Amino acid sequence: MTGEWRLSCGDALDFYDTWDTPTTIISDGAYGVGGFPGDPRTPAELPRWYEPHIAAWSAKATLATTLWLWNTEIGWANIHPLLTDHGWQYETLNIWNKGTGHIAGNVNSKTIRRFPVVTEVCAFYTRTPRLPRHPGSPEFIHMKEWLLSEWLRTGLPKADANKACGVKNAATRKYFDQGWLWYFPPVDVMMQLVAHANWFGDPAGRPYFSFDGTTPVSAAEWATTRSVWHHEHGVTNVWERPPLRNSERYRGSMRRSAPRTHKPTKLSASHLNQKPLDLMERCINATTNPGDVVWEPFGGLCSASVAAVRLGRTAFSAEPNQDFYQLAYERLSSLNKYLF
Repeated sequence: MTGEWRLSCGDALDFYDTWDTPTTIISDGAYGVGGFPGDPRTPAELPRWYEPHIAAWSAKATLATTLWLWNTEIGWANIHPLLTDHGWQYETLNIWNKGTGHIAGNVNSKTIRRFPVVTEVCAFYTRTPRLPRHPGSPEFIHMKEWLLSEWLRTGLPKADANKACGVKNAATRKYFDQGWLWYFPPVDVMMQLVAHANWFGDPAGRPYFSFDGTTPVSAAEWATTRSVWHHEHGVTNVWERPPLRNSERYRGSMRRSAPRTHKPTKLSASHLNQKPLDLMERCINATTNPGDVVWEPFGGLCSASVAAVRLGRTAFSAEPNQDFYQLAYERLSSLNKYLF
């Protein structure tokens, strides 16, 4: 099963409103190293560069949308406060260790007074689970506060939640906790709480646990408030993977004039920061299901989109550089799946 894709030539800011709601976003944009026209020269400038994109992601995201942000460690550190300000919840920092084979031959310990850098990072975020205090309310509160306040509205003792779920004390200890021990109620547990509250709670306050103020939340609705996660046993947050070399690097069939001779020659290299497909597939497999939507705002060679299409997902990407756009278009077209 292969997925569908849409690649746009231009700034992703011009296309976000036309893209379907993302299940996950894979960002591999500016690193603050002056690596391409428009890339800030220093990591300190990255928040200004990313702010309009992060604002757009946040506006189109749902509670179930996830984000994978590739960067250097200092680049990510500068971007992180901006993400939390826009409602993204940090989960973990994944380290791509490229190994000693990535060390350049000209590393001189007397000149470059640090250990050689052979890593990149990929920070994983979910959406902070916030809901309107009441249906239609402009005030948003954390889901754990909403769960407890809705139960208290019923007039029932908190201990009745344990009875509803058929447990000794897990419901009140986990799902109504207001601190760091709070647990997200699984769908089956939530439906037990909803049913008990609306059957035994004060009739004057019904419906309880409602998103629209008319009917209690359904199992399908509740499922959409939490991001997908497919655990892969044995995989940690350190990704031991050599850098791309030789046939792994995509060069395509593009030809350009060689210096001095002006004779057409096949590109000897394409994109300096091409990501391995297996790492992109790891991210996509962990946080999406077949048919889900993957955004790749900063396409480059569109490795995330290629991985998404190969896994049966729907990919949206953009690339403003005409040469990279043509290479990415050729690469995606080789998957034999039409533009939709």
